[in-house]
Amino acid sequence: MKSKTRMIAILGMLTALYVVLSAFLKFTLFSNIMVDLGYIVFTVALCMYGIYGTVVGVIGCALESILFSAYGFSISWVLANLAIGLIAAGTLHKNVHTIAKCTAIMFAVGIGMILVKTSIECYLYSIPLVVKIPKNTVAFAADATTMIAGLAVYRMIEGKVKGVAK
Repeated sequence: MKSKTRMIAILGMLTALYVVLSAFLKFTLFSNIMVDLGYIVFTVALCMYGIYGTVVGVIGCALESILFSAYGFSISWVLANLAIGLIAAGTLHKNVHTIAKCTAIMFAVGIGMILVKTSIECYLYSIPLVVKIPKNTVAFAADATTMIAGLAVYRMIEGKVKGVAK
């Protein structure tokens, strides 16, 4: 199988796994803030394929919200995942220290959740910034923690997927 075809197939499977984990394995912290295990798959995809792994978070999030979310399609989540993927991909795909990868995740999720998602939701739904920022800060903590856990998962499977990802 050609490497581009293989990459597309694997990204498709990772997207499907993201959707399944996001739809069926969420843990509620409070209100509608949840720990979304799909972010583990998103992190693995970014580690394996760099910027191309962003597709997993963006398409996976869109599909999950269209097919399974009680709140319907959320452009703010999709664009937040786009920002996270574009910002974190370069560092996660490189062979750099884990602390640098964790820092990249924290920065990317902070930009994606607190800046992008908050701005969009405040604009679209006329929600006051003072109401939305605390809620999205908690979502930032939950998503960043889950993505950092994804680094640990990637470290465990790294040897097995190195040949597959090429």
